Amino acid sequence: MDTQYGKIIIEDREQLFAHIQAFISESVPVGGGPSRVVGLTGGSTPKAFYRWMIENKHDCNGWDRLHWSVTDERMVALEDDESNFGNADRLMLEPMGIADSLKMPWPVQVDPHSASSVLNRRWTEMFGFEKAFDLCFLGMGDDGHTASIFPGSPLLGADIGESFTCVDVPGKGWRLTITEAGLQRCERIVVLVTGAAKAQRLKAVLNEPQGSYPIQILSKMAAKVVWLVDREAAAELS
Repeated sequence: MDTQYGKIIIEDREQLFAHIQAFISESVPVGGGPSRVVGLTGGSTPKAFYRWMIENKHDCNGWDRLHWSVTDERMVALEDDESNFGNADRLMLEPMGIADSLKMPWPVQVDPHSASSVLNRRWTEMFGFEKAFDLCFLGMGDDGHTASIFPGSPLLGADIGESFTCVDVPGKGWRLTITEAGLQRCERIVVLVTGAAKAQRLKAVLNEPQGSYPIQILSKMAAKVVWLVDREAAAELS
């Protein structure tokens, strides 16, 4: 299904996991090609994917040559169950034997503004200012947010040139997130939407006027966006 926000693939959960695996494998650099970076996302679906990969010993050939980070993060220690990168590391990266030198968690040990500044500086040094993730995974919240760009966010429409920043989310505290500029610098964006609870919101996002939900910023980069949607979340789509 082609939409103004990108292509939608509707499959059963395990088939969606196979698509995720394939997208990551396609991102592995060929030969001595330049470094490539995968931005993982948080939530129950990514955690289920990590377990699926490890428990079933699925093919991850070449994944030890990718750099790994997350598209947004909470200001918590990596050991915390709320840490997006911490969960990815514990459940998948560490069991796969990914070297620490290929892991790029947000520097949450400092204050939010310093964390975004440090990551932007490190990123530019390693990959250049004009590059963000080669493969960027996002989710969609029940309120139509993506990454840590929530309804009413000061990041919406803001003139932020950096790929990453911090934002104080009312009721949720400080978050670290990719920006709209960062999303535009990504090579491929994959949005994961699963579960019956997302069905009505997904329909609204696709049909209501642009500007109604934060995730609709993807219209500006629709040509490189793929939505992986399970049948429960797609139940309201025609």
